[in-house]
Amino acid sequence: MPDMTDLTLREARGKSSSRLEWMLVALGILALVAAPFFVYPIFLMKMLCFALFACAFNLLLGYTGLLSFGHAAFFGGAAYFTAHSIKVWGWPPEAGILLGVAGAALLGLVIGFFAIRRQGIYFAMITLALSQMFFFFCVQAEFTEGEDGIQGVPRGFLFGLIDLHVPLNIYYVVLAVFLIGVFAIWRIVNSPFGMILRSIRENENRATSLGYSVANYKLAAFVMSAALAGLAGSVKAIVFQFATLTDVAWQMSGEVILMTLLGGIGTMVGPIVGAGLVVALQNMLATSDFPVTIATGLIFMVCVLVFRRGIVGEIYARVFHPAGSSKD
Repeated sequence: MPDMTDLTLREARGKSSSRLEWMLVALGILALVAAPFFVYPIFLMKMLCFALFACAFNLLLGYTGLLSFGHAAFFGGAAYFTAHSIKVWGWPPEAGILLGVAGAALLGLVIGFFAIRRQGIYFAMITLALSQMFFFFCVQAEFTEGEDGIQGVPRGFLFGLIDLHVPLNIYYVVLAVFLIGVFAIWRIVNSPFGMILRSIRENENRATSLGYSVANYKLAAFVMSAALAGLAGSVKAIVFQFATLTDVAWQMSGEVILMTLLGGIGTMVGPIVGAGLVVALQNMLATSDFPVTIATGLIFMVCVLVFRRGIVGEIYARVFHPAGSSKD
């Protein structure tokens, strides 16, 4: 029987850790609100878009245990849908974003329907193959404008009121979308649905024996992850005013995997930190002769050797749960 004193100490530590976590979250939000007055807003918006993309991917990998090599299809596909609807059809930005999210969710439903029938590396390879099929579709399709991509996408007015051509206006819109997206992921993860996803990740056979339709839950998680990735891609298309084949290429899927692993899978903040690190490296080394991919690879090697759970995952294990920090 556990000692009552130990239980009381554990509860007190848990409450203290929870308060510290919420304080750090509040400080992070305040920092993001003040950031555009000190840092170039375009860089910050790029970081927020990729951070949301990484968080969406982490919903699938970190909390469901499904490694997808094809998430670029949802990110880039939504960017194309949004850019085309705004530039060619003259839709307002909010309608273009909704179309991008809906299109990404539909792509996720189709790809997920076939992919969830397999497990492990076979699942990953199916997502990669179907994503590459979508990539070649984008190369040939007329509405994507081939290798030139869709350029000169007008930002317009959000809800007919907010001028997105003003840097501060569009930054705070992107920040609001980012916070809403992360909050949605947090709610999913901390709901009964999220608990079932975790049980599937830990022991799929046991979840099946308890009567859960594992395939349906996997497909639902896949579609949600795709829709949120599409939200990130849609916003990115408006921020940078273009959508290109780079957004749907397999390298984009590799980048989001790298961001998530660097920060720490299965954590809410990890993918955000990983995305910020990768985007900062790309920005810093863009004008240098040193290849960005080599620098990123070296940092990834160091993180794998030193931070086995990722940067945030290791800090979380040592600071918030020190008793379990020695566990693999």
